[in-house]
Amino acid sequence: MTDAASEAPPAPTDDEILQRFLRTKNQPTGSQTLGFRMVSVSQERMEVEVAFEAKAELVANPMKQVQGGYLCAMLDECMSVACMVASKMTAVAPTAEMKTSFLRPAMPGELKGIGRVIRWGRTLAFTEGELYDAEGRLVAKATGTAVPTPFKNYK
Repeated sequence: MTDAASEAPPAPTDDEILQRFLRTKNQPTGSQTLGFRMVSVSQERMEVEVAFEAKAELVANPMKQVQGGYLCAMLDECMSVACMVASKMTAVAPTAEMKTSFLRPAMPGELKGIGRVIRWGRTLAFTEGELYDAEGRLVAKATGTAVPTPFKNYK
């Protein structure tokens, strides 16, 4: 006979994780500012696709482009959420280091983000992120190192 209390609950499916993100009522204000919306989840590939609605009145610089710091925040969000997915929703992974390359200006509007975990270890996770404009052009890329940190209550 197995002790039910010592058994780990089954890992959520990709669709269950996606639905949790879509129905959350506790979206962080930073995510709200970025216009974050989860699009797809793949635990097998340790990858997520997200959409950002970059509102000019919130994120534009004087040249009417999305300011680079907001692009960094979007990439960080993609990579961090990919870490949550890679952990099967058992951990967050605060960013320890991040490098961003800006390839072309991003204009306000819809941006697509891809976040993936390249390697998930016991103490470090290595991540990549990409942002694409509405025409599908790559506007920025990032790599990061994160610190997996278990959490008890994900809702």
